Amino acid sequence: MSAWSRGGPMVLAGGLVASLLTGCGATSLGLGSSQQQTGTTGCSSGGLKDVLPPNVKPGTTLTVASDGSYEPNEFLAADGQTLVGMDIELMRGALQCLGLKATFQNAKFDNILPGIVGGKYDVGVSSFTITSDRLKQVTMVSYFSAGTQWVVRKGNPRHVNPSQPCGYAVGVQTGTTQADEIKALNKGQCKSKPIKAVIEDLQSKVTTDLLAGKVDAMAADSPVALYAVKKTGDKLQAAGKITGSAPYGVVLPKNEDKLGAAIAQAFAQMATNGSYQKILAKWGQQSGAVEMFAANPAVPHG
Repeated sequence: MSAWSRGGPMVLAGGLVASLLTGCGATSLGLGSSQQQTGTTGCSSGGLKDVLPPNVKPGTTLTVASDGSYEPNEFLAADGQTLVGMDIELMRGALQCLGLKATFQNAKFDNILPGIVGGKYDVGVSSFTITSDRLKQVTMVSYFSAGTQWVVRKGNPRHVNPSQPCGYAVGVQTGTTQADEIKALNKGQCKSKPIKAVIEDLQSKVTTDLLAGKVDAMAADSPVALYAVKKTGDKLQAAGKITGSAPYGVVLPKNEDKLGAAIAQAFAQMATNGSYQKILAKWGQQSGAVEMFAANPAVPHG
């Protein structure tokens, strides 16, 4: 991925580079529920409305799709319907900076990108890794950095080494970067002794499988994997280092690159006033902070 600026927040509205390949994300419970979000976060409500493209008027309500099973990034509150989490708060804050409103819609992860392309949703925010393949289909705005983290049961009873993963049973969520990484390993390094990928629709089920000993390890986005370790107390532990760090991106229709540039500017404003950092700290995700927010940033092919 491209290097992040060490100075103040930068906004880069790049050209469309390249989509619907799998990537980091989630799958949901309570599909179809929605919640209107109106609380003030981020910068002054509507303070950046002048940067909106002409086709998006201040006060517009956008339908934002997210998969509520990827704690702490996006998940369902105790009521089983309200979407909460780091991504939800960041997106709400950015839209409020632009004078826009949001209705957050819980949706199955691998239905979100087709829903954006088909016009069902206006925006998607669900831990989507930015890839060149995805950028062929949609506009994406970078706002966070995450990689892959492997997790095992406490004490690593199966002696899993993520750098030598062949032959192990590994839990992953459907449609994720990690599922693709295992496919690639089985075509290369592990061709003679394949990894057994145990694929679940919900990341929460992947974690449950590991706790029950149904798999030897699980692989997930680093924020989610490390949060699972923390939440389960002494039952799980991280294995190996975070690998393949890459940016997360807010997803928009491909022709909405100007709105993407405006959202990038809103994130930059949030970083300037400190609300971006406060939201990350609330969810224990400061290590994923970035200093550059870009519409359609250049990324490696894949």
